[in-house]
Amino acid sequence: MPVNDDAYANAAHIPDGASFPDLWARDAAAFRDALGARAQTGLRYGPSARQTFDLFQPEGPPKGTLIFVHGGFWRMLSPQVWSHLASGAVARGWTVALPGYELCPDVRIAGITQSIAQAVQVIAAQTGGPLALAGHSAGGHQVARMCAPGMLPADVSARVRHVMPISPLSDLEPLLLTTMNDDFQMDAAMAQAESPVHQPVPHYDVTVWVGGAERPAFVDQARWLAEAWGCGHHIAADKHHFDVVDPLTKADSAMLDILLG
Repeated sequence: MPVNDDAYANAAHIPDGASFPDLWARDAAAFRDALGARAQTGLRYGPSARQTFDLFQPEGPPKGTLIFVHGGFWRMLSPQVWSHLASGAVARGWTVALPGYELCPDVRIAGITQSIAQAVQVIAAQTGGPLALAGHSAGGHQVARMCAPGMLPADVSARVRHVMPISPLSDLEPLLLTTMNDDFQMDAAMAQAESPVHQPVPHYDVTVWVGGAERPAFVDQARWLAEAWGCGHHIAADKHHFDVVDPLTKADSAMLDILLG
């Protein structure tokens, strides 16, 4: 076993960890059904079958748009598993968009980054008001990458109110020593180029959020990014990698207070 496989294994270290994807999918479907016509799925932002986004609208005029990028180590899952995470922001009067993306090994991580940048631009063009960006795990890496200079056009960048990488992967070098790199096909140069810790300090307001009960590697990854950027750093006590995102479902959560203001 490559030296870092267990360090980045989440399900094996969470009680009933394997059951979470089915629970998420159930809650996501229930949320979409309850929203009815205010839920739009499969909207296209690029040519591939996975380059789509789901859009959830609040009642009344939207206050802004939250874009949430899902995780799965760039190798698995889709926006449809996470629809319910839009519920808190929608209840606060925000539009929420969840983009999908092609997965490794069909593409490289750098290709996913370019896809998400394209998705943010298309979503921004179709929505109004301020933008907030959040992502979990590999999605946390992606929203952190959106903070790199020139990643977003100036008119889109000017609308970004807050960026929240949740349990992000911020330094990809340790992943070179995992079995997952068979799918990533990264070398050291690629890992450095795609690592947010090596980006310039962004001009955006950023809060790095992580669970206090996560694997030590994820606690470290969050700390490394917060230290590199000198930004906000919140450790949610007793939260593990799979429930750290739950506050997104609660309109009055501290997470959404920070993210949406």
